[in-house]
Amino acid sequence: FERFVESAPTCVMYRALLENIFAPEKLDAVFSQAADLQYQRELLFSSLVDLTGLVVCRISESVRSAFLARRERVSVSLQSVYNKLQGIEPVTSRALVRQVAAQATQVIDCCKGPRKPLLSGYRVRILDGNHLGKTERRLKVLRNTAAAPLPGQALVLLDPQRMVIDDVVLCENGHSQERSLLDQVLRTLQPRDLLIDDRNFCTLGFLFGVKARKAFFITRQHGNMPWKSLGKPKYVGRCDTGRVYEEQVELQHPETGRVTHVRRITIKLSSSTRDGDQEIHLLTNLPAKVKAVKVAELYRKRWTLEQAFNELTTHLRCELNTLGYPKAALFAFCVAICSYNLLAAVKGALRGVHGEEKLEKEVSNFYL
Repeated sequence: FERFVESAPTCVMYRALLENIFAPEKLDAVFSQAADLQYQRELLFSSLVDLTGLVVCRISESVRSAFLARRERVSVSLQSVYNKLQGIEPVTSRALVRQVAAQATQVIDCCKGPRKPLLSGYRVRILDGNHLGKTERRLKVLRNTAAAPLPGQALVLLDPQRMVIDDVVLCENGHSQERSLLDQVLRTLQPRDLLIDDRNFCTLGFLFGVKARKAFFITRQHGNMPWKSLGKPKYVGRCDTGRVYEEQVELQHPETGRVTHVRRITIKLSSSTRDGDQEIHLLTNLPAKVKAVKVAELYRKRWTLEQAFNELTTHLRCELNTLGYPKAALFAFCVAICSYNLLAAVKGALRGVHGEEKLEKEVSNFYL
């Protein structure tokens, strides 16, 4: 054992996490508690996680090749495996992500490996959406259509202090609006949560909902968002990307007519965005003691979730184009998230020993 620890320590760490967090009895317990319609007989949920994990970790090319590699351990046919995959309920996949994230978070905290908090006194979470890529037209219903078959989408919540994706909201309709899923996001918020998101989620109903749960938001203002200025913008300083201005604005709920006042922060950029924007407008209900320049800096941290998506796509296979059934594709996406979270736990343990700066500058995600 010591020889492996000496020669390949991260492999040993990852294996230990897999054997603990992905223990079959734990995975099957998640299924038993979360599943509504689906049931287990000869093929266990833990076996599906094992087979799909081989694919999302790029060990096997497909579910079929993973099945053939594990043939002696699986007592059912390949068709039974596919039938089971296409029936996994999104609520079960979501429960799997939550369970693994909670355990990964516990490991990171025990190893004293969280990053420095982005804003002291708040639980910061970053929200973004991901539409699963188009799949091959293997399903009979898709063979005569020219439209790209999209197997689903997800809203993802990242804990940037631990770099763990701790929750997902799943939707089998890949063509539906992301905003239709925001009510489910609201249910996850707790008092003093700070949600950072992009303009696609900037709706009056959502912002009022966040505030009603005694939580906070930093969101990029959507161009169609109605608002009323309560004073001229004032210059308050500079951030890394430009000059920062602040003003008070009024928002009115479209249904109830209720009114709330929030801060509108404008960054006049030193260089235009890739869309040609020269200004960015942010809305926040954070108290005035959190300075506008700090709010602008916090919004830039939204890209940490893009980094996580990049790892899910580059080092893992979070989108399997051979799985056309939405439930199966979403399940594979969630298994990839769980694998990413285990890697986040390994990084957290390394941070606890070597520090955040050394990990960021000297440790390669590729080699991990």
